[in-house]
Amino acid sequence: MQQDHGHSPTEIAERLSAGNKNSYLKDMIYGAIDGAVTTFAIVAGVEGAGLSERVIVILGIANILADGFSMAASNYSGTKAELDDRKRIIRIEQHHIEHHKDGELEELRQILELRGLTGDVLEQATEAISRNKDTWIDLMLSEEYGLSKSQPHPIRAALATFGAFLLAGSIPLAPYFLGVGGTFQISVFATLFTFFLIGALKSRWSLSPWWWSGGETLLIGTLAALIAYSVGGLFDLQ
Repeated sequence: MQQDHGHSPTEIAERLSAGNKNSYLKDMIYGAIDGAVTTFAIVAGVEGAGLSERVIVILGIANILADGFSMAASNYSGTKAELDDRKRIIRIEQHHIEHHKDGELEELRQILELRGLTGDVLEQATEAISRNKDTWIDLMLSEEYGLSKSQPHPIRAALATFGAFLLAGSIPLAPYFLGVGGTFQISVFATLFTFFLIGALKSRWSLSPWWWSGGETLLIGTLAALIAYSVGGLFDLQ
């Protein structure tokens, strides 16, 4: 649950002046879960096929680097596409305000009316907002197109995904680098714990209890691991 914050005039002014902050929670959760799932899928699949630990390490490292970069690159491209679309919509709104101002004013007035403003207050608010083109466009972006006020950062989103993928994806492989006995069993428990930990941490930004969020993510990861191990067992090469 979100932490409480102060409501004094000074605290409110400071908080609002800081502007909207981009959150990369989705990018990190996405990267962490996929990193743990795909790497453990390789571990489980190769173990199911009865191949050597050397193969597991080689394929695991290849997956962490290649798939992690692929995810980061895809996230970069997708986020950049969102940013480009935002810029396109801003230009459309600028053109409409310049060439169809009466229609845009009516659109603004109806948006504010849907928000509960009426009578003189509605007309005054419409006039006040329309005096500042940037404020006007920002309102249209959120109300007409459903876009957030904060602009996405493609590189930061990609780095968040890649970093989380590397961190979580290295967990299933760690026992094979340590050279301890029962590597696969340790990898299983370490990966399942990682799934649960990711879900538990995710609850920090939700209303779900930590144990419920952790269990939900654990279930998803476990199903993926079972599928990978079962498929690998179909191709037992020993």
